[in-house]
Amino acid sequence: MTYLKNDSVILFDGICNLCNTSVHFIIKHDKKKYFLFASLLSDAATKILLHLNQKYLKNYDSMVLVLKGKVYTKSTAALLIAKRLNGPIKLLYLFIIIPKPLRDFLYNIVAKNRYKWFGKKDGCRRPSSQTADRFL
Repeated sequence: MTYLKNDSVILFDGICNLCNTSVHFIIKHDKKKYFLFASLLSDAATKILLHLNQKYLKNYDSMVLVLKGKVYTKSTAALLIAKRLNGPIKLLYLFIIIPKPLRDFLYNIVAKNRYKWFGKKDGCRRPSSQTADRFL
């Protein structure tokens, strides 16, 4: 797990269309290749969470960011990710001033309806040959 000391890992719901679209967006705007990715259903995600003494997430209603060995979820994870991307998207980080309970309330509404609103795939995202090195 030495990569956890140097990189940021995003754990995502691999069958969620919104989550997969978000991963594609992050890859496109992460010019420095700061982030690595793994599906929450993968062995890699399980190992990471166990290594960090996190209980295995039984519901996958949140994107998870592992940043320098610390775990962030929900709106905080999304805003910390946006902060590290190229372009005006990083300005979304300004929403960090909104109290976390309010941010997470809004995040939870989208998370609970993501399959209904955006659909889901039968299986996890397969990385392209150009992005395979970014997936664990």
